[in-house]
Amino acid sequence: METVVSGIRSTGRLHLGNYFGAVRNFVKMQHEHRCFFFIADYHSLTTHPAPSDLHAGVRQIMIEYLACGLDPEAATLYIQSDLPETAELYLFLNMNAYMGELERCTSFKEKIRSQPDNINGGLLTYPVLMAADILIHHATKVPVGKDQEQHLEMTRTFGTRFNRIYKVQYFPEPYAFNFGTELVKVPGLDGSGKMGKSEGEGNAIFLGEDPELIRKKVMRAVTDSGPVQPGQPRPEAIQNLFSLMHLVSSPDTIAHFDGQYNACTIKYGEMKKQLAEDMISFTEPFRTKIKELSSDGDYIRKVILLGAEKARSSASKTIKEVREIIGFRKF
Repeated sequence: METVVSGIRSTGRLHLGNYFGAVRNFVKMQHEHRCFFFIADYHSLTTHPAPSDLHAGVRQIMIEYLACGLDPEAATLYIQSDLPETAELYLFLNMNAYMGELERCTSFKEKIRSQPDNINGGLLTYPVLMAADILIHHATKVPVGKDQEQHLEMTRTFGTRFNRIYKVQYFPEPYAFNFGTELVKVPGLDGSGKMGKSEGEGNAIFLGEDPELIRKKVMRAVTDSGPVQPGQPRPEAIQNLFSLMHLVSSPDTIAHFDGQYNACTIKYGEMKKQLAEDMISFTEPFRTKIKELSSDGDYIRKVILLGAEKARSSASKTIKEVREIIGFRKF
């Protein structure tokens, strides 16, 4: 059984893109591997050094992942800042991380352009903290997107450099966990690109969203004047609506609107009304569970304490052994 580590953002809410993109795969993985899923509240400070309510954001994300089916008994689900061992390993790895390689990191250069007034040390050493998150549990598989592949490569660099400096074979080399065909790209409602909060609140359908707001968002989705001849290729905005329908609607519903489009008789208003109702039905179990968990503070507290205990059991062993390898001894 391989060890898998994945970070979870600590701000915002989960939308359909998150669910189909990774979360449902996490739910499956937790029963097939030794999984550590952490809410990355340390990482959030690199771009939001003074969050409006960090605690509430972390709590909400924890609730929504639980509502999606993450099981705190099957996986280790914890908050990054509840594991001080991560910060200690981050310190040790930083001692052997070189300025040149950190400054060449693509994400760091992008952040310099996007937030020129907040170029902090945390941004520069972000890959080192990510490496500490992974290596602290000796992970061999890490679910990452394309934008994180360079960071994972740097994790391997830092781990093998530690092994080489101290002449040990201690840290394993982690590689990307590939979901393969199970990873679905979910389009947004704005007619182009993928669903995501960064493209605007109106572009995404959130799992805990009010049904009336879902209806309003879907009815505002971008369309065109309709096909003028059979077999006409679908513009991206229209294909996006059909792609969303394939995720939440029945085969009969999809076939019905496919037929109308091919016959050039489709009415997008009717299609969007049906899509909205199907989205409401699909998200109803999540919405119900989120409300239920939000009112059960005792259970959420137990989950967080259990996750911290399980994560610390793994991490404290690593830190003890790393200290011994480096040469720290008690006098």
